[in-house]
Amino acid sequence: MTPPPPADGIRPFRLDVPQRDLDDLHDRLDRTRWPDELPDVGWAYGVPGDYLRELVGYWRHTYDWRAAEARLNTWPQFTTTIDGANVHFAHVRSPEPDATPLVVTHGWPGSIVEFLDVVGPLTDPAAHGGDPADAFHVVLPSIPGFPLSGPTTDTGWEAGRVADAWAELMRRLGYERFGAQGGDWGAVISRELGRVRPGRVIGVHLNLLPGAQAVTEPTGEELAGLSGAERERTLASWRRWSAWSREGTGYAVLQSTRPQTPAYALTDSPVGQLAWIVEKFREWTDSEELPEEAVDRDLLLTNVTLYWLTGTAGSSARIYYERAHASGRAARPQEPSAAPTAVALFPAELQLPLRHRAERTENVVRWTEFGRGGHFAAMEEPDLLVEDVRAFFRQLRAGQGG
Repeated sequence: MTPPPPADGIRPFRLDVPQRDLDDLHDRLDRTRWPDELPDVGWAYGVPGDYLRELVGYWRHTYDWRAAEARLNTWPQFTTTIDGANVHFAHVRSPEPDATPLVVTHGWPGSIVEFLDVVGPLTDPAAHGGDPADAFHVVLPSIPGFPLSGPTTDTGWEAGRVADAWAELMRRLGYERFGAQGGDWGAVISRELGRVRPGRVIGVHLNLLPGAQAVTEPTGEELAGLSGAERERTLASWRRWSAWSREGTGYAVLQSTRPQTPAYALTDSPVGQLAWIVEKFREWTDSEELPEEAVDRDLLLTNVTLYWLTGTAGSSARIYYERAHASGRAARPQEPSAAPTAVALFPAELQLPLRHRAERTENVVRWTEFGRGGHFAAMEEPDLLVEDVRAFFRQLRAGQGG
């Protein structure tokens, strides 16, 4: 379908960062006050100083924001006010008139930059060696509070409220029926969108499924009812969750309880903002030592620069606080989702979901396990993600959607 012209209240947007903001960034990078560190501890205490100094040098002297800005501006972009929030989004229509509308949502500490390498193949598969029947009209909203949709000005922007905003955004764009895709918070939002609006959502494709992992040590009774392979997977899921709970949740605890406090440091120091984000790209990607083994360095820095230029370190963190302190609808136990759901599993993902648990809450019609990739699937393995999204919606068009 070809949507109608943009409705009233949708405003064109183009990235055009004032040079004084870039000059200020460079000045701050030049004047960084570096902390001391222990010798020979690697990444155990956090981001190593020698690595960060080299990366900051690259950011200051080699990285080209204007080139990144120009690349982002190849997407038609807009803003609109929904539920009191200024929502930024890119809307990239396919040349195929019967393309499937698809809203794709990023997570933290990501942004729409995550999708720079997947939008072309999704919107114009014929130009990328694919079948024109697999085309999508792609909508890429920035979550309220995150870069280009932030900061927010009121409380309560929890995932359910964001899902409501996406439903309204798609209505304004003329899409009554559409698909949803996401990872990290984008997975939470996409899943909620399909759960509460199954009549509008064709299908939900997730590259993270929160809540389907083993969060407590499996009992003998639970393991006895599983196949050998699923038993091993359940134990592996528990071991991964246990290790992450011990060593990897500090950022989430802080952002769930006092997001304003670290916001002062991250909004004042670009190196602090860089370290806060790059640590997660190192820990959550399918890399051995450095995040650049999995994610292009310039893409990583474009993502960080967007956070810095928009001053959204604090407002993006609030989604953790809102979820932890939810009330009303958001605090009630969620009913299972009836929306046809695909789960794409990348081996370095934080949470290792289990199909027998996923099927308690999701209408799982596709389950794909890949041999490489991690949390930032669209950046790490764009070809794998694109093909799985295409295959899922092809499956639904063929009437195999459950």
